Amino acid sequence: MISAHPNRYTSTAIALHWLLALGILGVFSLGLYMADLPFSPQRVKLYNWHKWAGVTLLALSVLRLMWRLTHRPPADAPMPAWQQRAAHLVHRALYLLFFAVPMMGWAYSSAAGFPIVWFGVLPLPDLLPVDKALAEAIKPVHGWLAWALVVIAALHVAAALKHQLIDRDGLIARMWPGRAGA
Repeated sequence: MISAHPNRYTSTAIALHWLLALGILGVFSLGLYMADLPFSPQRVKLYNWHKWAGVTLLALSVLRLMWRLTHRPPADAPMPAWQQRAAHLVHRALYLLFFAVPMMGWAYSSAAGFPIVWFGVLPLPDLLPVDKALAEAIKPVHGWLAWALVVIAALHVAAALKHQLIDRDGLIARMWPGRAGA
């Protein structure tokens, strides 16, 4: 599918962008909420949902990366060179973290001895053998990477809002759902 407007991303790229954005916000919020709950059936259920969502986001990230590698994005918007370099750096960091966060969560779950059964139906292979000490070492890394993802995503949003509200250059329309100019 080719973008209907040369300065916009394709509809598929836009859909994947917003699905990942909403999914990351949701799974991060769930992770914050469930982390300090006392052990209970509710906590176990929330952890499973968190893992299912993480694996789903990992799959969407694979699709997004494949789409990005096979479909050219619009040309860089006119802006100072330092802003273009910063935008490219932020995008690379986001893509790296799209994979690192769920993979580290999966590794933690494997090392802790809690297999992932996606949506309670599809058992996924363990990435690591059970090793409680390793699990305890991995767990905070998963959290730090999740926080890094949220902070970098917030920088991404702040830059988009700066372009929309201060520069008024229409940059946000490239990734906004709907028709060009809408």
